[in-house]
Amino acid sequence: MTRVTTTWTRHGTTSEALGALAAEGATGALSGERGIVYLSAGRVVHVESAFTPDLGALLTRSGAVPPDGWWDAVDRGGAQHRVGHRLVDSGRLTAGALEVCHLGALFDAAYFVLTHDTRAQRFRSGAVHWLGAVRSVPVEVVVRESGRRRALLDRIWPDPAIDTLPLARVPGTDTAELPVRRGRTLTQVDGVRTAAEIASALACRTYHTLVELRRLAADGLVRAEPPTAPPLPPGPEPRAVVWDDPDTALLRRLRDALEAL
Repeated sequence: MTRVTTTWTRHGTTSEALGALAAEGATGALSGERGIVYLSAGRVVHVESAFTPDLGALLTRSGAVPPDGWWDAVDRGGAQHRVGHRLVDSGRLTAGALEVCHLGALFDAAYFVLTHDTRAQRFRSGAVHWLGAVRSVPVEVVVRESGRRRALLDRIWPDPAIDTLPLARVPGTDTAELPVRRGRTLTQVDGVRTAAEIASALACRTYHTLVELRRLAADGLVRAEPPTAPPLPPGPEPRAVVWDDPDTALLRRLRDALEAL
């Protein structure tokens, strides 16, 4: 077993702490302000954030796995950290479909953990996620992809408050010519919901919703509201999900690139 030192505590951001743990080949869970990154032998195997739906929600809401099939896999494989393997071995999901969905959940959650990058809070050495290993990703790839997403969003509208604060419509603006997806996103902006809550209401991945909300902000249709209380994590997930074919293609390319490493 690799001996993990405390070098990660010397770094000022979660991404820097991850780099130190990767160099040590560490296994465990690093907690940041907005989520948890799970490592195995210095590579990222899972990321969780309260601002994005988890893998179970994505699989069941998409219809890829029925809810009873998901919970059967959790019941039978959770204690052994083999939920992913259980889904594949039972024939409920192909290995490729699981990898693509897993990468989507991993990178979406990593955006929130690493883009709003503050000092890491805790490392639990040896901690293993109940899902089990599906696809491990080098730390530098996760950090780079999070930076790419941040850069794209900032090119659309450079205000990160859109990501986390309650959002309101700007009065007196014309919304008649909006594309369908953007108009649908705007209908959920009510002065109270955050981007994560809007994504949940639309049954859409959070990052896709962020793109549309920043476009709405750039068009002068949406603005961030000063919070009256600390932002809350997303509420209960709806049953349906809207899958984006371009994003699925991107995730497949990311998976293929990882296989080539």
